[in-house]
Amino acid sequence: MKTIEAKSIDEAYQKASKEFNCSIVELDIEIIQNPSAGILGMFRKNAIISVAKKGEKRDTKEERRVEKEHKKSKVTVNEEIIKEIKEGVEKLLSASCYEIELKSVEKYNDNTVSVALDGEDAALLIGKEGYRYKAFSYLLYNWANIKYDVNVRLEIAEFLRNQQEMIRKYLEHVIEKIENTGRAQTKVLDGILVKIALEELRERFPDKYVGIRTARNGGKYVLVNEFNNRAKS
Repeated sequence: MKTIEAKSIDEAYQKASKEFNCSIVELDIEIIQNPSAGILGMFRKNAIISVAKKGEKRDTKEERRVEKEHKKSKVTVNEEIIKEIKEGVEKLLSASCYEIELKSVEKYNDNTVSVALDGEDAALLIGKEGYRYKAFSYLLYNWANIKYDVNVRLEIAEFLRNQQEMIRKYLEHVIEKIENTGRAQTKVLDGILVKIALEELRERFPDKYVGIRTARNGGKYVLVNEFNNRAKS
C-alpha cells in the first residue's frame, strides 16, 4: 500500500498507474483527501489517495499512520511564515471592496502571528457587534492553521484591544469568586469574547483547570475549577 499526492485526482491516478506499472483498473484506490482550489489561493489542498494492487491486504494501521503524517506538526513562527501570511492577507484585501490597510504582520508568540489592519472602512469590516470581524478572523485562522499550523491574532482598529478591556472588567467578579471558592464560571459569551476570557483566566490561574464548556442552548462559557474536579463539572 502506498500513499500518493497530486494536484488533482486524475493526476494522482496517473502517478499511481506509473508507480505500480499497471492499469488503473488493476489498482485498489481509496481517496483520503479530495483536492480543493481554495479561495484566492488560500486553503488549497492536494488530492491524496491510498493505493494497493487488487487482492493485496490493506494495512489499516499503516493508513492511520499516513493520515497522521499529512497533518502538520506544531511549528514555530518564523520569518518565512510571516512573509507568506503577509502576502496572503495583502492578496485577500486587494480583492475586497473595503478601504483597508495592512498595518503589520509579526510574531505574537511561538505559535501565533499577529495581524493588524486599519483604514477608512475598518468599522465596516468589523461589522455590527463584530460579526464581520469574527468571520474574517475565522477565515485567516483556518487558512494559517491548515497551511502553517499556526494561530492568528487579528486586530482591526483596536477592536480586539477594546474587547479585551471589556472582558477584563467583566471577569473581575469571576476572579474574585474563584479566589474565594476555588471555582466559578462565566456567563455565556459570544465568539471572540469566550476565547479572550479563556486566555485571561488561564494566565491568572495556571494551576487550575480552565476550559470552554457548552451550555444547553449551544452557547459557550468558561469554567474554572480544580483539576481533580473537572470531570464532575
